[in-house]
Amino acid sequence: MREVVLLGSTGSIGTQCLEVIENNPGKFRVTALSAGGNNLELLAAQAVAFQVPTIAIEQPRADELGDLIRLREQETGVAQLKRQIITGTKASAQAAATCSASGVVVNGINGGIGLSSTLSALDTGATLALANKESLVAGGPLVNAHQQYPGQIVPVDSEHSAIHQCLQSGLHERGLTMPVVTGRSEVRKLILTASGGPFRGKKRADLVDVSVEDALKHPTWAMGPVVTINSSTLMNKALELIEAHLLFDLDPEAIEPVIHPQSHIHSGVLWNDGSLLLQASPPSMLIPIALGLSWPERLSDVAPAEDFSEPFSWDFEPVDHEAFPALTLARQVAKQGGSAPAVMNAANEVAVQAFRDRKCGFLGIVDTVRQVCDEHQTVAITELQELLEVQTWAVKRAQQLLGLSA
Repeated sequence: MREVVLLGSTGSIGTQCLEVIENNPGKFRVTALSAGGNNLELLAAQAVAFQVPTIAIEQPRADELGDLIRLREQETGVAQLKRQIITGTKASAQAAATCSASGVVVNGINGGIGLSSTLSALDTGATLALANKESLVAGGPLVNAHQQYPGQIVPVDSEHSAIHQCLQSGLHERGLTMPVVTGRSEVRKLILTASGGPFRGKKRADLVDVSVEDALKHPTWAMGPVVTINSSTLMNKALELIEAHLLFDLDPEAIEPVIHPQSHIHSGVLWNDGSLLLQASPPSMLIPIALGLSWPERLSDVAPAEDFSEPFSWDFEPVDHEAFPALTLARQVAKQGGSAPAVMNAANEVAVQAFRDRKCGFLGIVDTVRQVCDEHQTVAITELQELLEVQTWAVKRAQQLLGLSA
């Protein structure tokens, strides 16, 4: 039975992860959960249902959570379990540190705040099932330095999981259980698919008056508001391009984003001989989450498979880089390396929140991020404190540009 520490348990990734675990009794044992603390009722229900001994929340609400857990135990007739409740800004990282080297830490935290938990998980020697792309994007050099062995990180983003699977299917190095370093291999390109978001086909002039409500209407995926807005600007795909560059050691120019509105093809690998391998399944995060939990093994019947009994078609389109310039910016930032990706990510988090608060226009999100990146003098990152200082500068500069601070 594999030990699981689940970070971000009340979010989309977290709840689906627990669904996979529930559907595979006897295979996993949840030893710790973490959450921000905004949905204590759900967190308490999860703690009781999975008999989790360690719970971590960022907010100082331990007593309230303890009361909700005891109430849930009484309502469900589940025997009381002695639990440790950790609170504070480092709670998730502390929860990650409790995992044994033979277990798996699933990082489903949203945003750059997940970096410290990523580093903490890697330090344990456990497998890291990484859904928090921002921590790798922002802290790439630190993440690489903290990895204990090749293949410790298993990507959970559907696109990177797809590339991971295609690489394993196509490379000659058959014994490896990781995304093999591709910079020296037979790979010509990585194909990174994108749904196109709610504004696929729109020109830049069409996006001037986009509302928050419009940006939150994703045609395919049900995600949190930040990820959904990032998808609408294609910044989510920009972050994924940098993540793919870091995970698979391929030049940013050799990572090609392609619009695929049906979202059945999750990404693929183009080989030097012209052969193209693509990974497909109906739109669902359950398969990449399950692979993160069980890799290198596969679980059975995780999600519905493609049904070929009825006719259907899949479409592909090039990205309109004029309307959606985030991907061009991502290539520039990935080539610069060092502190540049962290600056891009931090500035984007500020701009997205400003857009949600109606203090920034839709086009102003990426425009602001680009200006902050252009002003930044890239430096090497060797310590967490250096990264935090760079991020603080990026946040303040983005706020200044948006008129949010002096």
